[in-house]
Amino acid sequence: MSNTVDREVDLAAVRTRLGRTGAWLGPLGRLPADRARAVAARVEELGYSTLWVTESQKEAFAHAGTVLAATSRLTVATGIANVWARGPETAVSGANALDEAWGGRFVLGIGIGHAKFVADYTQPFTTMRTYLERMHATRLQAPTPPEPTPWLVAALGPKMLELAARLTQGTHPYFVPVEHTARARGILGPAPILAPEVAVVLDTTASSARATARQYMETYLGLPNYTSNLRRFGFTDDDLAGGGSDRLVDAIVPWGSSETIARRVAEHVEAGADHVCVQPLGGRGDAGIDDLTELAPTLLG
Repeated sequence: MSNTVDREVDLAAVRTRLGRTGAWLGPLGRLPADRARAVAARVEELGYSTLWVTESQKEAFAHAGTVLAATSRLTVATGIANVWARGPETAVSGANALDEAWGGRFVLGIGIGHAKFVADYTQPFTTMRTYLERMHATRLQAPTPPEPTPWLVAALGPKMLELAARLTQGTHPYFVPVEHTARARGILGPAPILAPEVAVVLDTTASSARATARQYMETYLGLPNYTSNLRRFGFTDDDLAGGGSDRLVDAIVPWGSSETIARRVAEHVEAGADHVCVQPLGGRGDAGIDDLTELAPTLLG
């Protein structure tokens, strides 16, 4: 599958831009700007290649701009900018403006979101396809970055993965086991970018580590997009009930020492991931920065 002809993107350069290991920090959106800037600067200092920011608390493009302004080398990616929040032309304009202003350090991750949070959520696949087609058709008069801004779609199922491969530079799956990474690579083919998120708990005690994981997983186990995807990989209603079986918890949220977590990241890479963004759970330090600090020597070494 190839990118559309009007947007030739150097995928090798995108891989370099993202790097092998990044940080996914949802709680960053709950911090005031000065503390968020300090966290972003620390992520860069530690050597993580990319920082993923969300739209759950702050508008995605403004949030990304705050982080870009606080750093000089770090790639900043949205995980994700919700397609229901802005038109496709605005998404292209905003992404180009950030990428041009900050020297090619921005990656646009977009997603369809969930019916629970969107009043007019209808025909998600058709909506995403039309949205991407309109993005490709957008023509702007404003300055653009020297190279096209990479676009990644938050895709889980086969149809959305195929769409991501056809109309964007790849995909940013969330809340997935290693088996999904392997299957996604098979669907995407060798060229598109595959950048899964992996939530982790830096805790070697099974009971407390799994309790932290289950607290995080509660929201996602109530969302059909995620539970339907997990069923594709053999997880049953029993696995999904009660906060998740131990088998499910351990598949979605690796826990333990830095070395144990690094092995799971390596498993995703071996399964076909180009980039893995690690989301520390447990809240040590602002947005989990203390955990990222402890993990850095092993993850990035």
